[in-house]
Amino acid sequence: MEGSASPVRRYPGNPILTKDDIPYPVATVHNAGVVRFGQLYIMLFRSHLRNGRSIIGIAESSDGFDFKVRKEPFLTPSSEEPFKTYEEFGVEDPRITKIDGDFYITYSAYSRYGVRTCLARTRDFEHVERMAPITQADHRNVVLFPEKFDGFYARLDRPHSQIHPWSIWISYSPDLIHWGRSQVVLIPQRYHWDELKVGPGAPPIRTESGWLNIFHGAFETMDGAIYRLGVALHDLKDPSRVLGIADEWILQPEDPWEVTGYVHNVVFTCGAVAEDDGTVKIYWGGADSVMCVGIAAVSDLINLCLQRGRS
Repeated sequence: MEGSASPVRRYPGNPILTKDDIPYPVATVHNAGVVRFGQLYIMLFRSHLRNGRSIIGIAESSDGFDFKVRKEPFLTPSSEEPFKTYEEFGVEDPRITKIDGDFYITYSAYSRYGVRTCLARTRDFEHVERMAPITQADHRNVVLFPEKFDGFYARLDRPHSQIHPWSIWISYSPDLIHWGRSQVVLIPQRYHWDELKVGPGAPPIRTESGWLNIFHGAFETMDGAIYRLGVALHDLKDPSRVLGIADEWILQPEDPWEVTGYVHNVVFTCGAVAEDDGTVKIYWGGADSVMCVGIAAVSDLINLCLQRGRS
């Protein structure tokens, strides 16, 4: 990366998914988790139905760019308790993490009682098992680390509360269901691009230098909030220890479908896929309306954290 150029190279074929690509009626396509599954890329994306509530669809690709959407949604609000009560207003913003052969999906569940995060798992992306709600209200943006630390699973999340500026926390669990030992690891920076709030984006990616945490940050303007993407690096053995946070954003709304849409001025990620060539494909929703993708060199993102980090 040279000068002040963005480290993320936008795919020239963006947007890669729009509502017109979905074989059932939806108003949006955005905020998708993406993972490698054998020779395929699997995308689980959020869509608003025409009544305003959200469901999660599924698409497949052989190259990570050209996705084909299945005829039926992957996850819709449950008709069985205890999920029925807490998913009545919709299921949103899935993240996918592979752990020991299973793919675990965290997603936001909305109801008259607020938002909380639920956990599901699949092995084949044909059958999905809901496991449990794994947060209290109000909590969202849960991303799982793909490894254990001293025998415990770990996650990053963001309490959905204004009691304290919206910050990223880390928690630990013996079983992926019961969580504790929570502590703050990343907070908004005054008068920076993430001054309003920060939240986990894609599940953390293991690198030789540390865990790469691609997160979102928002800044309030006279014309509403702008959502951008940033990056932080966490210690490999102790992910509560942050080694560096890039002072600059890595991606901001620029293309027409990011600047204008269901929610203006938004790039928001729930998924990224590390490749064998040292790059990472980052997927983001543009203006809560379409899905986009770009490519970055992992080394560039690490250097931003360690060499151009905030003081």
